[in-house]
Amino acid sequence: MVENLVKIGELTPRSRGVNLVAKVVSKSPERIVSSQYDRTEHRLSEALIADETGAINLVLWDDKVDKVNEGDVVRIVNGFIKLFRGRMQLNLGRFGTIETSSVELNEVNTENNLSERQVGYGERRSRPSRITGFRKPRTRT
Repeated sequence: MVENLVKIGELTPRSRGVNLVAKVVSKSPERIVSSQYDRTEHRLSEALIADETGAINLVLWDDKVDKVNEGDVVRIVNGFIKLFRGRMQLNLGRFGTIETSSVELNEVNTENNLSERQVGYGERRSRPSRITGFRKPRTRT
């Protein structure tokens, strides 16, 4: 199966179906979090992955935490970008996969860390402010 590989430096907040090869630069200690949906507990870890164009945080849930170690080169298939607190992170979700790869990646670029930049989806519709809100125009009688 041949998929179109992208480089980390090409990722945007709207990237979907992300296929890439990157090196695991670091991995945070695992922590236990509760799901906001069903209150079940899940294992969570983040790994900083990088290629020659940039770096990004990869979110690892449950059994995927065990598939990644610092120094590994990994192949990600069908990932997607999600904004968390205004910063991009790569997620695998239900349909994404991760596995170790035999590809050699010696030079990686951690200076261009996409997860350190505050980003948005672009122009948003105006929202009411907490103070003034939207006012309905008065009609005179």
